[in-house]
Amino acid sequence: MSAYAKLEQLFHKRSVLSGASAILHWDNAVMMPDGGAESRSEQLATLGLMSHELLKGPAVENWLEEASSETLDEWQTANLREMNNQWRHGNAVEGSLVEALSRATSQCEMTWRAAREENDFSVLQEELEKVVSLTQEMAMAKAEAFGVTAYDALLDQFEPGCTAEAIDVLFDDLGAFLPGFLDQVLEKQRVNGRGEKPEGPFPIEVQRDLGEAFMRALTFDFNHGRLDTSHHPFTGGTPDDVRLTTRYEEDDFTQSLMGTLHETGHALYEQNLPLKWRHQPVGQARGMAMHESQSLLIEMQLSRGPEFLQYAIPIIRDAFKGEGENWTFANLKQFYHRVERGFIRVDADEVTYPLHVILRYRLEKALLSGDLKVKDLPGAWNEGMMSLLGVTPPNDRLGCLQDIHWPGGAIGYFPTYTMGALAAAQLFEAARNDLSNMNADIRAGKFEPLVGWLKKHVHQMGSLKSTDQMLEDATGKKMGTDAFKVHLTDRYLKG
Repeated sequence: MSAYAKLEQLFHKRSVLSGASAILHWDNAVMMPDGGAESRSEQLATLGLMSHELLKGPAVENWLEEASSETLDEWQTANLREMNNQWRHGNAVEGSLVEALSRATSQCEMTWRAAREENDFSVLQEELEKVVSLTQEMAMAKAEAFGVTAYDALLDQFEPGCTAEAIDVLFDDLGAFLPGFLDQVLEKQRVNGRGEKPEGPFPIEVQRDLGEAFMRALTFDFNHGRLDTSHHPFTGGTPDDVRLTTRYEEDDFTQSLMGTLHETGHALYEQNLPLKWRHQPVGQARGMAMHESQSLLIEMQLSRGPEFLQYAIPIIRDAFKGEGENWTFANLKQFYHRVERGFIRVDADEVTYPLHVILRYRLEKALLSGDLKVKDLPGAWNEGMMSLLGVTPPNDRLGCLQDIHWPGGAIGYFPTYTMGALAAAQLFEAARNDLSNMNADIRAGKFEPLVGWLKKHVHQMGSLKSTDQMLEDATGKKMGTDAFKVHLTDRYLKG
């Protein structure tokens, strides 16, 4: 057996272990009773350590070196590249640290739920300090091994090859553009109106059925996935068993619906990854920037667009038996395009969303460097919200307790949300240029052509190429801000 074939066997095992962990994480968030937290923490830590130890085997480094001289095709060569990257991440840290961080994040996630429910950051502080400390230790170990900054070492876990320097260029451009643009949009809405929210209540059962109906229309395969409820919407599981979640409010169906559509974008990416490379690194999604591009393309570019609304509003109105002025297309279009300086990232509009992300990006870099202490996070958060968005959260539930990412150890993740928005704008523009009937198909509820285009240019590419190369092949450009700014201008100032 060749060295490369041995590596494929090893990484297949790691993929299976990762899949088991993913299902346990889903169960943790959706179904597990609070009393199961301790045993679940042990289960996840053990699986994580087993996966880590597979990379630490003495033969793996030799196999990687031998495989580099073997004759491999394009996909195998890319797979070997991804194997090397996973190996270097795994070998940069000791198994004891991997296990300790897994236990700490499992416990911190459960504590975060209680702190958010009680609206009390002090409940979370001690557990979050442990997670941040262990993450700092991991980041420093990887930074030393890779010859990069600590933050770039963590960022590489979510968006391989990306650097804070590259993000700063994009975010500085948006930071210069968005505040003035936001003022223009808010003034236009003050003059022309912002649309009124239809009055509820909106039964949760109806909301769920409606969300599943749109998921089916968007080609989600319920034979290989399901929709559930959690504190924070997410997509997990495996490509053959995709678990996505949303959350519901009886007085506002739009929160759940847009959350469901957002997660459906993630889920379609997972379900359409290349089957031939299912359990290999090259068969995984390219990175979180491209993953977020798929969720934001479905939620923002598609589902808030006029063509989709022409298709969807009659269906929504019928589901809730809506009547009156607030249920007209004109009003609901205005309502779906409403821009406001809000507190909650996941409920934010396209214009203000990047500002939420820029705040978190700045804060998590400061936490990692030690310039910001965990105990000072609520105050720094509120100051940043006022500076970037002109609002101050009235409490920590609407402030620094709203996201699960840091309790879950995902430091270095947040920038990929806005990078995803930039990529989504480029991809949707390119799809419209390539698909001459796309607007008419959307109005008719025919999404197969658009999803097929995404499958060809993104989903089935797996990790064959870098994010920039995939974007350049599909759109003719590497990631930039131009398409996003044109999209915002067309929708919110000209539309």
